[in-house]
Amino acid sequence: MAPTKRKRQTKHRGNAAGVVESRGRTGRKPTAAEKSGNAREMARAKEKLIDKRDRPPTWRSAFIRSMIAAVLMLLVVLIVLGQPNQAIALFPVVLLMYVPISYYTDLWIYNRRQRNKAKRGGKETAR
Repeated sequence: MAPTKRKRQTKHRGNAAGVVESRGRTGRKPTAAEKSGNAREMARAKEKLIDKRDRPPTWRSAFIRSMIAAVLMLLVVLIVLGQPNQAIALFPVVLLMYVPISYYTDLWIYNRRQRNKAKRGGKETAR
């Protein structure tokens, strides 16, 4: 017999006002960290506190940004010149040039920001 594909429904109990109350946690006992909720909340808070500009650049992010730029360049060349063969031949050249340019530009901006933060003593001004 094939197993059913429907999810098992949880049991609910309605009260006189019609409000449905859930049964609560029925699985394993939560650990002390899970009970306090501090571990998960602190990890999320720490992740939010790290500014995106304070993360070092990656080749992956540079490749994605370069791919977007190369596709836009492909579309512009197709629309302006109307020559698909040239546009397609130009695509890998543009992509290969944009990836290192994008990465090293991000690296330069990241290093400059880190130097400026070190000069200010790590204090971030509100904008």
